Amino acid sequence: MKDFPDFMKNELNQIPTTEQNTQDLEGYYFEGADGSQMAFWTCHSEQVSKKHKHPFDEYMVCISGQYTVFMDNKKHVLNPGDELLIPKGTEQWGECKAGTRTIHAFGGKRIQK
Repeated sequence: MKDFPDFMKNELNQIPTTEQNTQDLEGYYFEGADGSQMAFWTCHSEQVSKKHKHPFDEYMVCISGQYTVFMDNKKHVLNPGDELLIPKGTEQWGECKAGTRTIHAFGGKRIQK
């Protein structure tokens, strides 16, 4: 697949640009009954995200392209199928190549909408 299915990209679930740490991203989210969230992002051009951290764990998987995560002075290169757990409170940032798609699960409320 070259894109997420249309049902995952409902404009009511679109992540506002003010809630994103990277420019030129298209993102959508879903929220669980417990307040945890999942996000689906497509990086349209090569980008670098802002340094940030969350008060909850973050799990991510690379679906297509390549996403490089920097945390704890280590570089983690994620290719399609690769997964990563980012523990809560860990400063992180990343680099994505154009066309990269990732899925993230957050152990808390990441998108404030």
